[in-house]
Amino acid sequence: MIKGFKEFILRGNVIDLAVAVVIGAAFTLIVNAIVAGLINPLIALVFNASSLDKVGWTVENINGDEVFFAFGAILGAIINFLAVAVVVYFVFVYPMNKVKERAAAKAGVAEEEASELPTEQELLIQIRDLLERQNDTPAAKV
Repeated sequence: MIKGFKEFILRGNVIDLAVAVVIGAAFTLIVNAIVAGLINPLIALVFNASSLDKVGWTVENINGDEVFFAFGAILGAIINFLAVAVVVYFVFVYPMNKVKERAAAKAGVAEEEASELPTEQELLIQIRDLLERQNDTPAAKV
């Protein structure tokens, strides 16, 4: 049981996932600071509110009570998500794609050599033909 747990923990996927969670938490703090310190004040200028939570409209219900629809909080969550997505894309995804492209370009020579090898189907056809010649019996055509 402990051996299986050790193998599970030492897999690359688990380590990568742990690193991603830690980095994601760190970036969340940075993005939240940017949204709170820069984006919220800009939006507050437009909507004349001190925070996005106060942006919305009030409607009176059938009992005469006021109900506040805070679409500013939703707008803030969307902006926060987009900011995180932009940071993750340009800091992690884009550079990793470039690294993979360069590695694929270097490995391109090896792929060209590998593409000269016969395919699995071609090998099976050759084996069938050899067996057919050995047995002198016609095989079913594919």
